Amino acid sequence: MLRVAWFVPCLLFSTLFFGTTAIGAGVLRIRNRPGGVYDWCAREWSRFMLWVAGTPVRVLGLEHVPAGTPVIYASNHQSWFDIWALAANLPGQVRFVSKRELARVPVLGPAMRSAGHIFLDRSNRQAAFAAYEEAGATIRSGMSAVVFPEGTRSRTGELQPFKKGPFVFGIAAQVPLVPVYCAGTFDILPKGKIRINTHPITIFVGPPIETAGLIYEDRERLMADAQRAVEALRDQALRAPAPAG
Repeated sequence: MLRVAWFVPCLLFSTLFFGTTAIGAGVLRIRNRPGGVYDWCAREWSRFMLWVAGTPVRVLGLEHVPAGTPVIYASNHQSWFDIWALAANLPGQVRFVSKRELARVPVLGPAMRSAGHIFLDRSNRQAAFAAYEEAGATIRSGMSAVVFPEGTRSRTGELQPFKKGPFVFGIAAQVPLVPVYCAGTFDILPKGKIRINTHPITIFVGPPIETAGLIYEDRERLMADAQRAVEALRDQALRAPAPAG
């Protein structure tokens, strides 16, 4: 509980500081450029929260990320720490496709909107597809996107079945889809728990799956290919030696 007592005030302070900075940049219409204020806010907020939790992160397989082009990262989702680990370590300009509920969170929601993150209404199929079209525009502007095809955080740490929506987006964007597996985040903060555990994180990045030339009818095949790729990274994580804490 002592770690939680330290973690929560740091989370509130850092979210307020970096969030209001991003909101202010949006009000001033500061351009969303690579390495600019929005990228800085996301990376530094994430690095700070990882430091507060005492959580080292290593990334394996970054050489698989295609250079000079935006991509879609398809990652498993076990914990809030997936988001911080990915935001702090993935290359280039990265934006998240997130559930609509986050848009209502004070400071965080408006800050994400200012930075160009995408909110998805999963209860409304038409609105969800509109959000994926918006995400496609984000990709075409040169930013990469992170999707969590499971749809929500796993309560058990096990990989859940993927949903088709993110792969409709992947086909619409026609950019490489990069599979990602975050290992160790469930041990830090499982869904529904308030205890923070110190545990190292390893991000495994796999070879890209090409979407160029795919059409809407290929969405289920792309989803199956992506799930197999993330499962292979999970198996790689299970075989890998435990990182030093």
